[in-house]
Amino acid sequence: MSTENEGKAVPGDPAAPSVPPTPPVPPSAPPAPEAGPTSGPESNPAPTTQGVPATQEAPTVRAAQPPHAAQPAPAAAEPPTASGAPASHAAPAYAAPAGGWPPPPPTVPSWGTPHAPVPAAPAAPRKRTGGLVAAVLAAALVAGGIGGGIGYWAAERGDDGISSTTVSSGETPASFKRDPGTVAAVAATALPSVGTIKAKSGGSQGEGGTGTGFVYDQEGHILTNNHVVASAADGGTLSVTFSDGKSYDAEVVGRAEGYDVAVLKLTNAPKGLKPLPLGDSDKVAVGDSTIAIGAPFGLSNTVTTGIISAKNRPVASGDGTGGSNSYMSALQTDASINPGNSGGPLLDASGAVIGINSAIQSTSGGFGQSQAGSIGLGFAIPVNQAKNVAQQLIKTGKPVYPVIGATVNMNDKGEGAEIAERGTGSTPSVTPNGPAAKAGLKPGDVITGFGGHQIDSGPTLISEIWTHKPGDSVEITYERDGRSVTTTVVLGERTGDS
Repeated sequence: MSTENEGKAVPGDPAAPSVPPTPPVPPSAPPAPEAGPTSGPESNPAPTTQGVPATQEAPTVRAAQPPHAAQPAPAAAEPPTASGAPASHAAPAYAAPAGGWPPPPPTVPSWGTPHAPVPAAPAAPRKRTGGLVAAVLAAALVAGGIGGGIGYWAAERGDDGISSTTVSSGETPASFKRDPGTVAAVAATALPSVGTIKAKSGGSQGEGGTGTGFVYDQEGHILTNNHVVASAADGGTLSVTFSDGKSYDAEVVGRAEGYDVAVLKLTNAPKGLKPLPLGDSDKVAVGDSTIAIGAPFGLSNTVTTGIISAKNRPVASGDGTGGSNSYMSALQTDASINPGNSGGPLLDASGAVIGINSAIQSTSGGFGQSQAGSIGLGFAIPVNQAKNVAQQLIKTGKPVYPVIGATVNMNDKGEGAEIAERGTGSTPSVTPNGPAAKAGLKPGDVITGFGGHQIDSGPTLISEIWTHKPGDSVEITYERDGRSVTTTVVLGERTGDS
């Protein structure tokens, strides 16, 4: 009987003999003397050999100790055991009780003396064991957690013994409850407020995609990414399906390409919508736990976890339609984010939204929403910024952007954001009487700091500017002729994406 599945010998059944039922025929031996009365126990048990595989021949018992010099046998000796037989003498035959059981043990040969082979006991059938073990292996491939229990059961059945043993796992207590604050508890609360968005363009091809959004208020506003709904913005159709399977048509309230934020509204919003609570992304710390909910590759209601791995990560990404790039000073997370997660909430450990999942770093080296999978570098728009944009879109349908009134080089990186010599269409690169001009900046100045954050490029500068609001006073540092200057700029504003 094989017991390799458990790593230890399976105990014999106390009611079953531990040697084969057909006793081996011992070689010729002197007639056994009649057993006389002794002062010991009424009878001595037959020697046992537990743990012997069923397919082996009947065992021959050997001394447990190396052979020693011959010694005279005691005048009245009890029947010997396997470990007690003198090495230089054959063990005396044991008289079997009436009924033929226990059988006499095989003769112990003298060391180094040839002896007749012991006939093998009939081999136990193995067809059933082989088939059962094969079934166990197949089950282990799909249910490794129960492999140990099934393996033990197969070993018992393979012995053809009187009984078998089944090892079963304990059941989950009926009173088991998940504590508040666990991932499972947070997900259970948030999932009903997260929907899968299906966007279809109004063209003849009907192209579209899938993304995610979440309930912003009880009026039926849904917050998501602009690039999720961009294909359906002009004459297309939108629908939002929630975790209960109910689907609702939706329409675009407003889009902000630069922020990559959009607001939808359910056309027949149901009663009882539960908006997700909004957290404070300014208070997020690196190492905080995160929970991402979305529909990666169309797999709705998917929950993944991670941490905040960085803050204020400048990210520029496009919506895939050839429109303007979006810029964000993003929250970076290693929670798995894939195409289809876009627009979904990034939650903290309490279940509050701290960001909108928007972009991933792909192995191709670019940011965006290509079909590349997650490599542990996902980026979310901070919810404080998204909230401000959503309020603007709900109120006016158009985004409002803070500006400094200067055109900067968007290609160079590493030394800062250099103010260009000329603006778009040969316009001045520093708007006359604009915020930058009032702060004393000129063409050729290199901006190296903004609001306490280091600036290494034009996209980084824009990402930081857009975390503020028009009218904010922000400290700005720039270099001119090898000299560093720090001043304050009051941000202006621009309405719309054009």
